[in-house]
Amino acid sequence: MASEIVVIGGGTAGAQLARRLGAAGMPVTVLGEEPHAPYNRVLLAEVLAGRYGPEVIALPEVPVRLGVRATSIDRDRRLVHCADGTSVAYDRLVLATGSNPVLPPLRGITRGLPEGVHPFRTLDDCAALSAAVRPGTRAVVVGGGLLGVSAARALAERGAKVVLAQQGEHIMERQLDVAASDLLRRHLESLGVEIHTECRVRGLRGTNVELADGYVLDADVVVLACGVRPRATLALDAGLDVRKGIVVDDELRTSDPYIHAIGDCAEHAGIVQGLAGPALEQAEVLASVLTGTAARYTGTRALTRLTLAGSGPLDLAAFGDPTPRPGDDVIQLADATRGAYRKVVVRGDRLVGGVLLGDLAAVGALARAWEGDEAIPESVPLLHLLTNDGGL
Repeated sequence: MASEIVVIGGGTAGAQLARRLGAAGMPVTVLGEEPHAPYNRVLLAEVLAGRYGPEVIALPEVPVRLGVRATSIDRDRRLVHCADGTSVAYDRLVLATGSNPVLPPLRGITRGLPEGVHPFRTLDDCAALSAAVRPGTRAVVVGGGLLGVSAARALAERGAKVVLAQQGEHIMERQLDVAASDLLRRHLESLGVEIHTECRVRGLRGTNVELADGYVLDADVVVLACGVRPRATLALDAGLDVRKGIVVDDELRTSDPYIHAIGDCAEHAGIVQGLAGPALEQAEVLASVLTGTAARYTGTRALTRLTLAGSGPLDLAAFGDPTPRPGDDVIQLADATRGAYRKVVVRGDRLVGGVLLGDLAAVGALARAWEGDEAIPESVPLLHLLTNDGGL
């Protein structure tokens, strides 16, 4: 008998959808390629740092066929073929295949990664890194985005001697402006992380990292944190519309009306969200669609939050675009002594972006106004946006 709904992928989006459908009494089969029960990928750095055990980041239990890799989709017969030789029939198929780490085109990387060179995307990656790192281990993290910063901090907490190599002008350049990035850099350096910006990696010599200027960073372990890209090969091979990700409409339906996509693999209105918040929202919308309730996905305004441990933990929140355009109002407060920084950008009567480091007391009100695209009342002085209640 065919399962009414088949979900390929047991990550955040797939697991949330399965829970919602199960609660509604709908039959669902989840195919999970990893051997582990679904877990919260956002907390992998906490596991790597040794602050949490793997069991702590497990998601609420959902029935998943673990270790089953889908290899192809027969759209005419509505079958999913798997690497173990089985096939699963579907009435509706949901692709929640997530994303793969980007492996940069470096010298020394041919087929597979050299020993000692690791991506940082899965619980198995985390376990391999944990086994390889001891106090004093020389580690190089390639990539200074959110993932690279999280990995560098976690490795430093384990006692590794960490160098972070970032090609851009400052770390976390997608989320932070220069001033906020400088404060974050100072915090990481206080944990013992050595940071090189505007630093292009040319290749690997084993685990030693060769820079474009010929300088070589000696390392025992290398972490590649160069971003992710949607995992869309199954969809592409099945003839679905794929651009940056698997293209979906407002009901998260692909170019095949019987197939949907959610999470990191999905592209909606030209945007691949690539964050846990939007993945959960898409799962909720699709659960409503599949259970017969009218719902539409119109996009997600995602807030980035990060806590970096240390002698004085640093909290960080960023939303929207913190880079102002001509005519925008910018309200900014910096306290270098306390390592605190707040900045919001206002365009007309709307918040369009903001960055907060240190004290996040104002983030709740600001995030709600931004996520809801709410007009700032004329009675609120813009300077009050930086107060603890966001002035709203």
